[in-house]
Amino acid sequence: MINQKLIVAVDHGNRNTKTNDSFFTSGLIESDCKPVLGEYLYYNGHYYTLSDQRIPYMRDKTKDERFFILTLFAIAMEAAGKVEDVENTVLNVDLPVGLPPKHYGALFEKFQNYFKGRGEQVFTYKGREYTIKIGDVVAFPQDYAAAMTIFPDIKEYSKVVTVDIGGFTLDYLLLRNGAPELSVCDSLEKGVITLYNKIISRANSEYDILLDETDIDSIIKGEKTDYDESIVSLVQEMTKMYVDDLLGTLRELGIDLKTGCVVFIGGGALLLREYLEKSGKIGKCIFIEDICANAKGYELLYRIQKKGR
Repeated sequence: MINQKLIVAVDHGNRNTKTNDSFFTSGLIESDCKPVLGEYLYYNGHYYTLSDQRIPYMRDKTKDERFFILTLFAIAMEAAGKVEDVENTVLNVDLPVGLPPKHYGALFEKFQNYFKGRGEQVFTYKGREYTIKIGDVVAFPQDYAAAMTIFPDIKEYSKVVTVDIGGFTLDYLLLRNGAPELSVCDSLEKGVITLYNKIISRANSEYDILLDETDIDSIIKGEKTDYDESIVSLVQEMTKMYVDDLLGTLRELGIDLKTGCVVFIGGGALLLREYLEKSGKIGKCIFIEDICANAKGYELLYRIQKKGR
């Protein structure tokens, strides 16, 4: 067997799991029987397939093995494009990961230890057998990591506020002169999933229509749909109200979005970009369009840290 080192940065989001080069919904289906259709991962006597039904929000992702299984998927996807002969290679994986700034201090050691000390792990993905051993695991604050991927664009500002609109949470963090100020951060349960749930409930009660999240995304993006104008208007009005409330909440918390620079991160921010830009409540802002920015930031910070050891 050949030994090969591999760095795989993983952003374990509530809605999506991201690596440098790929992303997928943070959802799993476990079975004792081999799936008839689709791709699967076989590990410890069980078959796993990815699902569009995400795992319910977990502040502490170490409570069960599901996020470890998602990490195996992520490692396999990254290795497939970088390792020619995975079946005859032991992959020694270094794993940069991250946590919301608000939870970082309380959970980073537990999250790192979740992946460590497991020894060699063998699994099959897409019919190929993988042998991995997770070595170095380092957790970094989310959002700070993403902001570092665009450091040349924000280095002139003494104050930068990152706003990460994710699936279940909205995270903000203040950077002063490029350094994170962890005393000025929070993780609020105001992600786009809360907007989806309100829209779905109201559409059902008022129009007897069952919208799903994909339908809602299409309407928010202004794409053509088969829905009546009344449904389109409902979604647009509720989205505008959600954005206004979100920005109002940040203002009440003492976060000034009109001075310095605001960096918007996450798929939710991209989805709501037009509404945010038209709000009139934000000054200079930058949208990080790469949904994998946190993962890329983890690897960047990890390489810098490793070089300095």
